[in-house]
Amino acid sequence: METSDAMCIHNEEAMVFARGTRLLAAAMTVVCVVLLGPSAPSSALFVRSLPVDAVTDVVPNRVMTWNLCNPCEVSNVDRAAEIATYAPQVIGMQEACVRDVERIRDYLKRFYGLVYHVEYGSALRSWGRCGGAPWNPGGFGQALLTAAPMTDRVEVEYPDGGSEDRGYMAVTTMVGGRSVRVFNTHLAQRRQESVRAQQIGVLAAEVARHERAIVLGDFNAVPDAPELTPMWELAADTDPQCHPSPVGTCEPTTDWQSKFDYVFLRGIAPLEHRVRPTPYSDHHLLYTDLNPT
Repeated sequence: METSDAMCIHNEEAMVFARGTRLLAAAMTVVCVVLLGPSAPSSALFVRSLPVDAVTDVVPNRVMTWNLCNPCEVSNVDRAAEIATYAPQVIGMQEACVRDVERIRDYLKRFYGLVYHVEYGSALRSWGRCGGAPWNPGGFGQALLTAAPMTDRVEVEYPDGGSEDRGYMAVTTMVGGRSVRVFNTHLAQRRQESVRAQQIGVLAAEVARHERAIVLGDFNAVPDAPELTPMWELAADTDPQCHPSPVGTCEPTTDWQSKFDYVFLRGIAPLEHRVRPTPYSDHHLLYTDLNPT
């Protein structure tokens, strides 16, 4: 065990030695076994190496949204590898357990040399989803990870959350070398259209105060849903095919072939977007590169 532990420690140090060599370092870690923490199963998982076309460092003009949970109990090592493959400047997470986010951040830094700041939005206390002691259940809700520092954080709970409390969070940070207001939200579940309409009214009123804004999140509504109208009046989705009246194929972002996840842009132009299915959630990874001008 002492020899194996020493080998893993040596490889871990090599992985963070330089970001420019993180792909090679990630491949080396396949021989090392890591434990996921006290709330994880007793079995161990291998650190996943990145694909050959993975980026080599944080992409400063890239933003991502990802609803993590469902299934909830999946490997945070694999979640970190999914994020590290695309290494966005900003990551908006929904249905995220605080413990999971902390582990993902740790793995991103330890195994891939990617350092992120974190802020949390409205969070439920959920033992069933996030574990923890019954008298101290884990936090469950939204999180923002950013490569640059965040300021002016706000957290707003919607007056009516629907079937469970929902809200939005917002911060100011740097994307593509420019300051921008970033929002992250998760709206009420499906078949709660009237609740979502009220929630979007609250969110849109705040977004309208900013000339440059990015709104990430799971809106639980398809593009032509009437409750999305206030957002469409303020901003455009990063997918040029997605409008209230779609003009082409609006790429789905869920396993059930619906588009529920959005990167709304106000005062910012997109360069390209990507939707990446993943086995670690029933929502796909959605990221976009922005025009920095």
